[in-house]
Amino acid sequence: MSEPSKPTWHISNTSTDLDSELANFVADRLRKGIAARGTASLAVSGGRTPAGFLRTLGIQSLDWSRIYITLADERWVPEEHTDSNTRLVRETLLAGLAAKANFIPLYNSAENAAAGQPKTEQCLSALPWPLDVLVLGMGDDGHTASLFPQAPELENAYATSAHCAAITPITAAHSRITLSLSALISARNLLVHITSESKRQLLNAALTQAATPFLPIRRVLDASANAHVFWTP
Repeated sequence: MSEPSKPTWHISNTSTDLDSELANFVADRLRKGIAARGTASLAVSGGRTPAGFLRTLGIQSLDWSRIYITLADERWVPEEHTDSNTRLVRETLLAGLAAKANFIPLYNSAENAAAGQPKTEQCLSALPWPLDVLVLGMGDDGHTASLFPQAPELENAYATSAHCAAITPITAAHSRITLSLSALISARNLLVHITSESKRQLLNAALTQAATPFLPIRRVLDASANAHVFWTP
């Protein structure tokens, strides 16, 4: 078996420069998707790191009405909650020209993520699959999307052919809904957006570790055919 290809690294001097480079890269891939297939699809992540990137991407000149946007994962909280990734996307990415895009949230009114998964799966079927672009982050424990180490549903999220899976992290608040491993690695362009030297060291360690089980970020990057890392110190 051949060794998995290593991700391509894009390094910027500042977070502002990185936001611009990443936004330009994503916009270019979305334009190419529209040109090739008439529509394009994008999944983005929440958290503190991507806010500037999302605002920068949201003012890009694109035919946003042909673009479908969803999330890599979501905490099972209402949109008005401060921890909602949907809220972040609406206040940043969708506040600009990207307001014309077709946005598909992952949260619904079910009691928890496990109960809401079938409806979320149905909603996700409206996206053009595979995703043209997926933008992921990475936590200090090596999780990405909501694929958390030691979560009881992790192996199911790795194995399922569904687009999404419910996850109950043991190290983080809220139950979650996450795109499954199969949905993540099928993306035509899989991007990881990280900042700080500590995150660079963690990612490098995860990609070279000999011990198993591999961290979720390693599982995702090993299986992706076209992975890129965008990083600034």
